[in-house]
Amino acid sequence: MCGIIAYTGHRPAVPVIIQGLKSLEYRGYDSAGLAFEHSGRLHLFRASGKLQALEHKLAGGQVLHATTGIGHTRWATHGLPNETNAHPHLDVHYNLALVHNGIIENFQQLKSLLMDKGCTFRSETDTEVLVCLIAHGLEHTDSIIEALSWSMSQVQGSYAFALISRQHPGRIWAARKASPLILGAGTGENFAASDIPAFLPYTRDVVFLEDDELVEMDAGNWTVYRAHSLTPVSKQVQRIKWDVQAAQKGGYRHFMLKEILEQPKVLMDCLAGRVDRKNNTINLSELQGLPVPSRLHIVACGTSFNAGLWGKYVLEGLAGIPVNVEIASEFRYRVLVEEPGTLYVSISQSGETADTLAGQRMVRERGLPVLGLCNVVGSSVARESDRVLYTQAGPEISVASTKAMCSQLVMLYLLALYWGHAKDRIDSRTVRRAVTDLYSLPAMMEAQLPRIQTMAQKLCAQYARARSFFYLGRGINFPLALEGALKLKEISYIHAQGYAAGELKHGPIALIDNELPTFALALNNDLLGKIQSNLMEIKARNGPIIALTNPETVLDVNDRWEIPWLEDPLNSFLVLPALQLFAYEMAVYLGKDVDQPRNLAKSVTVE
Repeated sequence: MCGIIAYTGHRPAVPVIIQGLKSLEYRGYDSAGLAFEHSGRLHLFRASGKLQALEHKLAGGQVLHATTGIGHTRWATHGLPNETNAHPHLDVHYNLALVHNGIIENFQQLKSLLMDKGCTFRSETDTEVLVCLIAHGLEHTDSIIEALSWSMSQVQGSYAFALISRQHPGRIWAARKASPLILGAGTGENFAASDIPAFLPYTRDVVFLEDDELVEMDAGNWTVYRAHSLTPVSKQVQRIKWDVQAAQKGGYRHFMLKEILEQPKVLMDCLAGRVDRKNNTINLSELQGLPVPSRLHIVACGTSFNAGLWGKYVLEGLAGIPVNVEIASEFRYRVLVEEPGTLYVSISQSGETADTLAGQRMVRERGLPVLGLCNVVGSSVARESDRVLYTQAGPEISVASTKAMCSQLVMLYLLALYWGHAKDRIDSRTVRRAVTDLYSLPAMMEAQLPRIQTMAQKLCAQYARARSFFYLGRGINFPLALEGALKLKEISYIHAQGYAAGELKHGPIALIDNELPTFALALNNDLLGKIQSNLMEIKARNGPIIALTNPETVLDVNDRWEIPWLEDPLNSFLVLPALQLFAYEMAVYLGKDVDQPRNLAKSVTVE
């Protein structure tokens, strides 16, 4: 997830762009850059690191007066987060400059095509491929808008981009598909940006662009076209009333809520480039040439550990690979017993988790293979792994991790399908069905999330006086019970403990009374009968029970919370946001600081 802004008008463009990028920095923080046209040539400024590095570079030289320009703050997906890969990117002849948010899935094929035609590339990014593709289109037409239309028809994936040309001063072109882009309509000036805060100090009049729409604008006019037919589209200008702080959160009260509700998009982003939708096959090119492991050791902390434990059930069930899941802070101090064919998997959202890195380094010192599973391109886990799978969840701003775990579950499921098929444990038909089900899941999640949130609000009002909670699950739902308990104590400060449900009678049941609620994951799978027995034991001791379940299950509980039935492990992708929203709504009800809970940091980089 990156942030882009484009400006054309009567003001000096550079200060407007810098201010806009400051409002968009939550979308990316690896590098930043801007470009503008002056005296018939394009001027480009880029810097790695946070935005202040770009500001320092601009202060070090003369910034020419210009009233049109584009800017970008990057969260790296293709290529390391360095200055060479920073946006904007130029075409070979320095005629065009482009900023881009999204993932061009077929960039390798397009890059090969362009190289065959003599194009050379300076960066590792998919964005440079896009601007060179547009330049190639211009070789067959004098119209930039026609070249854009043709280029967009060649591109697969998601994008929001803005383009300037040295030969057309004062003019900007921008388009979107599956990535956000909003037009800001001012007086004698116009904007395009990833989010409203980028131009909110200058105008509150906005035009929401739809997929496959293309806008051409200058200081006084803008026109929106259908990208493929280039027919004009009538658009309504809307007046927004948000303040800057609220708009940065997309109108949500907290970043945590925004990130929970982004999970349908996260799921689609995880699949991008990893699944061939045409043939419904899985292609993890990052693992090409890596033999199927005979055993896995997953090393992680906190939420990532819970994701790894969930992955154990899926990997053993589908791929038949024995899996050990290790708490990194313990693993790093144990004696490492080497086993031939073992692959070590480090899971970390930030890629900088100290204990996970220490365990990974211990493994690497023995010359053993490591697969990194992380969310941040160029992070330490990524750099120090033999292979890396990026989860592509986008930056998480709230301290409590939500959408990152969703992305980790997707990647672990894809790994299980990939290796299971490679070992002939599952056939192609099973893989095709799983891929089809995965692609249908975001729409179902999108439809269910408002209902899930409403139920979470209702239940938290009933249970907000509880001082402690039990979370129970069996099988694949046990790791989710652990995660539900973790989220509740992280942000509401209510003590919560997750258990494998069968362990209840081995001690914890002594605590059950009418003031200790149990949150049970009682989904309709082959372990439902077992969890029903556990709940009867709690009921007999007057313990109140919330049961997250599917329709038509028979349960004697205080509060029944139904979600649609999906076959495991897809059920988990509805269970997870329910647990997260229950914790979120509880924290809101109790007046806690949701996004920055006490004593916690987003990335634990010290032991």
